[in-house]
Amino acid sequence: MAAACAEMEAARSPGAAGLVCARGRNRKAVLCQRCGSRVLLPGAATFARRELFLPSMKKKTALLASSSPDGDMLQEHWLVDDMFSFENIGFTKDVGNVKFLICADCEIGPIGWHCLDDKKSFYIALDRVSHE
Repeated sequence: MAAACAEMEAARSPGAAGLVCARGRNRKAVLCQRCGSRVLLPGAATFARRELFLPSMKKKTALLASSSPDGDMLQEHWLVDDMFSFENIGFTKDVGNVKFLICADCEIGPIGWHCLDDKKSFYIALDRVSHE
């Protein structure tokens, strides 16, 4: 029943259409929009809806230098529960109790979010990545 619910929720989400399998996992590989580096293999993450603020996409050095970044409230994410599930991901220095996730190859980001209080929740925003 839970898998059917996940498929129904994905069907209502235009950003996730065709990207979520019946089990609620990513059907396609997740790639960096800028350099095409593979972030996640198919089936490595679960579709999740959660409202999270991500600063605007910048190189890592610009992200850390900004004291009050502009950005977006994003709702559709890939949820990963083990940092070792990633093929290619980098982390910024702590920004409060959050680390932002960036592409480890080109250092563009943030493409995702990780709260240090929750060791098993890594979010990758669907709007910040591409799929193949």
